[in-house]
Amino acid sequence: MTSAPPRSLLSVNDLQNDHIQRILDVAQQFHKEPASGATLLTGRIVVTLFFEPSTRTRLSFESAALRLNARVISVADAISSSSVSKGETIADTVRIVESYSDLIVMRHPIEGSAAEAARYAHVPIVNAGDGAGEHPTQALLDLFTIQSERGSISGTTVALVGDLRFGRTVHSLCRLLARWGCTMLLVSPPSLELPPSIATELHAAGAHLREATLEEALQRAEVIYVTRIQKERFADGREYETVRGSYRLTASLLHEHAPQATILHPLPRIDEIATDVDALPAAAYFRQAANGIPVRMAILALLLRALPW
Repeated sequence: MTSAPPRSLLSVNDLQNDHIQRILDVAQQFHKEPASGATLLTGRIVVTLFFEPSTRTRLSFESAALRLNARVISVADAISSSSVSKGETIADTVRIVESYSDLIVMRHPIEGSAAEAARYAHVPIVNAGDGAGEHPTQALLDLFTIQSERGSISGTTVALVGDLRFGRTVHSLCRLLARWGCTMLLVSPPSLELPPSIATELHAAGAHLREATLEEALQRAEVIYVTRIQKERFADGREYETVRGSYRLTASLLHEHAPQATILHPLPRIDEIATDVDALPAAAYFRQAANGIPVRMAILALLLRALPW
C-alpha cells in the first residue's frame, strides 16, 4: 500500500482507492468462503451503539463480527436505553464505551456525530450513519453489489432516484462512483436535490453528473438506485406530504423502459418500488442487503488489523 490506512471509517473520503479496492477484494474472498475469517477476531469485542433505528446495518455488523469470532455488545436504542437519556454527551459516552470494546460501530441522528466520537476515542469508530451526512459502509456494499451484478464498476451509468438531499447513502455512494468514472443521473423532487456542497465537490473532482427526468434515467441507466423519501428528516410534515410518492417503479414500467437495468435500494422501502418488481431477475436489493455481511466482515477485519491493508 502506498497510502496510510485509516484508523476509523467516518466518510468514504477517509479511504484512498487502494483501500477501497482492498475492502472489495477481501469482501469477495469472504463472499466466496465465509468460513475463511472464522477466527480472525477471536478475543475482540465489537460494540454496536445505535441512537437511531436500524435493521440491516446493525444486524449485519453484528453478524459480520460473530462470523469473525468476535464478541458483540449491542445497544439498539441508545437514545432511551443509555445514559444519553440522562444528558450524557457523545464524548463521555464514547470514553466509557471504548473501555469495554475494541471497535465501536455508531449510528446517530446528528450529522458529524461520528467524527465527534472519533475525536475522543482511542479505538476505531465506524460511522453507521450520521443524520443526513454519510453512510460509508452502505456505499461500499453498494459498490460491491454493482461489481457483482454488472461485472465491473468503471464507466457505469447510475440513476440516483428519490431523496438526494437527506439520503446519506447517496451522499457516500456518489463520491465513490465519481472515482470509478461513472455517469450519475440525478432524479429527485425539486426540494430534494443533491446538496450544492456535494455537487460542487463532485464537479471539482471531475464527476459526470446531471439532472434527469425519471423516464430519461430509466432509458439510459445500467443501474437504478432508488431511495425512499425520508419522513423523519422533515421538520414540517406538510412538506413531506408534498413529495411523498413522487416516484414509483413497477414491473411494467421497468419492462417498458429499463428491462436490463439492475435495481438497487438501500432499504427500507415504503412505496417507491412495487412488490411486483421483486420477482424480476434484475431486482438486486435483497442480494444487496445480504452483501452487507462480507463487506462489513472485511471492514472489521481490516480496521482491527486482523488482515493487512
